[in-house]
Amino acid sequence: MNWDLRKWAGLVKRDIHALYLAARDPRVPWFVKGLALVVAAYAVSPVDLIPDFIPVIGYLDDLVLLPLGIYAVVKLVPPEVMADCRRRAEKAADKPVSRGAAFAVVVLWGALATAGLYWLAGMVRD
Repeated sequence: MNWDLRKWAGLVKRDIHALYLAARDPRVPWFVKGLALVVAAYAVSPVDLIPDFIPVIGYLDDLVLLPLGIYAVVKLVPPEVMADCRRRAEKAADKPVSRGAAFAVVVLWGALATAGLYWLAGMVRD
């Protein structure tokens, strides 16, 4: 079996974008939209479930958990919708990157981290 890592990474990147597009498609059930958004947000998030600095298992979520999440949600999206979203994602790959979306993700994670720290501080005081 010939593994082309760049091609595989490109397919994962395309499918992440396709899941984002599927989450905005009216033909997709609401619960699948939610799962698609969670997987797409986790994929582009700078925060990992297992931090990368932990030897060996730090990259486990990037190499195993993320592709499994993508696979599971792709199976839930209707095939014709997924094919359409993949075509649209391939077309969009040639367009410029959205720095605004990257900023929004960083701000969201910062807000969640701040809220978590305030919650923990309140737990410690009590």
